Amino acid sequence: MKTPLFLTSLLASTAALAQSGPAAAPSVSATDTYFGVKVEDPYRNLENLQDPAVASWMKAQSEYARQTLNAIPGWQKLIDQMVEIDKRKAARVTDLRVADNDRYFYFKSRPEDQQPKLYYREGYAGTETLLFDPEAFEPGKVYNISGFAPSNDGSKVSFGITEKGAELGRMLIMDVKTRKLYPEQIPLTRGGGEWLPDNQTLAYLPYNNGDLKDMAARQNTQCRLHRVGTHASQDQIVFSAQLYPKLGIKPAEYPYAGIDRDTKLAYGLLYSVDRYLHAYYAPAAALGKPNIPWQPLFRPADEVTNFISDDRYIYFVTSKNTPRQKLMRMPAAKPDVATAEVLVPENAAEAIIDEQLKTTKDGLYFVRSRNGVQAKLYFVPKNSKTVRELKLPQAAGRLELVAKNAQSSDLWVTLGGWTSDRRRYRYNPASRQFTPEPLSSEAQYPEFADLVVEEVLVPSHDGVQVPLSLVYKKGLKRDKSAPTLMVGYGAYSRVMEPTFMPPFLLWTQEGGVLAVPHVRGGGELGEAWHKAGQKTTKPNTWKDLIACAEYLTKNNYTAPGKIAINGGSAGGILIGRAMTERPDLFAVAIPEVGCMNSVRMENSPNGPVNVPEFGTMTKEDEAKALLEMDAYHHLKPGTSYPATLVTAGFNDPRVIAWQPAKFAARLQTSNTSGKPVLFFTDYEAGHGMGDSRLKQFESIADLMAFGLWQTNAPGFQPNKVAAK
Repeated sequence: MKTPLFLTSLLASTAALAQSGPAAAPSVSATDTYFGVKVEDPYRNLENLQDPAVASWMKAQSEYARQTLNAIPGWQKLIDQMVEIDKRKAARVTDLRVADNDRYFYFKSRPEDQQPKLYYREGYAGTETLLFDPEAFEPGKVYNISGFAPSNDGSKVSFGITEKGAELGRMLIMDVKTRKLYPEQIPLTRGGGEWLPDNQTLAYLPYNNGDLKDMAARQNTQCRLHRVGTHASQDQIVFSAQLYPKLGIKPAEYPYAGIDRDTKLAYGLLYSVDRYLHAYYAPAAALGKPNIPWQPLFRPADEVTNFISDDRYIYFVTSKNTPRQKLMRMPAAKPDVATAEVLVPENAAEAIIDEQLKTTKDGLYFVRSRNGVQAKLYFVPKNSKTVRELKLPQAAGRLELVAKNAQSSDLWVTLGGWTSDRRRYRYNPASRQFTPEPLSSEAQYPEFADLVVEEVLVPSHDGVQVPLSLVYKKGLKRDKSAPTLMVGYGAYSRVMEPTFMPPFLLWTQEGGVLAVPHVRGGGELGEAWHKAGQKTTKPNTWKDLIACAEYLTKNNYTAPGKIAINGGSAGGILIGRAMTERPDLFAVAIPEVGCMNSVRMENSPNGPVNVPEFGTMTKEDEAKALLEMDAYHHLKPGTSYPATLVTAGFNDPRVIAWQPAKFAARLQTSNTSGKPVLFFTDYEAGHGMGDSRLKQFESIADLMAFGLWQTNAPGFQPNKVAAK
């Protein structure tokens, strides 16, 4: 069977768009029964990515999709615009870390760089020095830096390098002064680990092997300590289920240990996607010795989502009986959640952004946000319970905080918004003044000067008000003609914070509306908002998006034939279920590296660790919830579906490539709309992390050109001639 691309016309200007689609996917069906419910799985065979028939089909699909996308008029123009806009910044700096000696470490990329490079400088005004260039490390290979960690004293820096977006690679360690690498390389890792206070020892968590498709690769992992200058084979296991069976560490949990130099405590944390921390503590001196006397610090039932400390207290954010979170503290000398005191009570109008929590010698800084789009900065002086709001130099949609350590007053604040670029300031607590300290180059964007940002609340299917952010050009006519791109996510309590992204703002330059629905499952309105789009409540996530799309049509911003929806990873659930529940409402659907077959998620290596967010097929209520959120199983033969672009990363360690593959295969045979269903697998990429700059631009151009083509935007429509 062939997938029709058009009904009645051929495209004269671009031959690739006139070609018939490749053959349908090979189908070997399987039947599963989940708590009495029989479920047919017609493309179970696609889960075997090594099957030659599967590999051949995926390759043919990718080649056809690539030809089709490249041939869309306007595709190259979008890339050219992105490159031109990007060149306006001579340098872009991200991921700043400041060591005790005021040594700055950061990623920096210039327009000519395809990958960010690792730099340092002595203080803000110091001379900049290149530490590591991943593009020049081994000629002929494509590397990226997956993360880095400077030692507290700034003398060393550890960092991970990976190939082709795989995320998993090896860790290198460098002496900063000499810029020489230590001889050891630590395999099967990502990122730079975590330095202990002695500045000589690293804690890290390797995988068991490097096979992305091996279920055992991420099960029963063990935290190790590495001493600089020794071979990785000598590294000591310090925290694992094997060492501490009485702690009940689950096979899918990632055990991680480290030392906090302020409290003089060792911490053992069990990581999964569960928002609620599961942590233990012990005397710092015990780490590395046999039989560490671990004591409970936080249980998941405490609903603690982040913590930080100084020399006296452990401060933590909790949502227990508190929908929008509160801040509490307990003495580090005797930590006990049951006797902790409330430091900052819940605010009914604002939710705490728990990852933006910093301590200095002066006190505690934290960020709260209204509907996830209006951020404010607060301060609690040390040994006080008085909360002050700090007046920012400008209104902020989002805030990012960087502090040196709990013994210094240094704090840096970066502000940003939908249409305003990031600006970095140093805060002086004595004068309460913010002084600009830019690291990135300044740039002007006159084409975005007339953009309007509108924040509205939309009643969802159950009457709950859902925040919706809209960006469009001033003077937009409300005549239902504007192509509209809706970008959403709705999982893991992730907040879709206002972020200045010129490539996406190019949509508005085509007369379109850029819309961000802050659906349930995210954290925009606190942890209660997250819980309202999780497991059995997950349908609220896509029903919120549907309600926002209906709002836009009822208020004449756009029309059903003009709406494109896009989301990636866990956002694939959002996009897949919105288009399968309301195929009539959307013109285009673009799930990127998306979770499209959730009932089979636990059968992939990254599946078990995601059980806390989505559920497990071993429990009846959660199994039914997973089936309900499974877009693959909601595809119905003979249905008119939107034009769809499905993408996968062959090296993706998070959403294995067969999930989007199965969805695309079934959609192609179910769809009767005559609209294109493209499936593109990038064999040089993973989940999007580590993509080169050009690859990032190409991916955005793909989704925007495809969306503008299928929403009939001028400049993206091929010339038509009579069918032959």
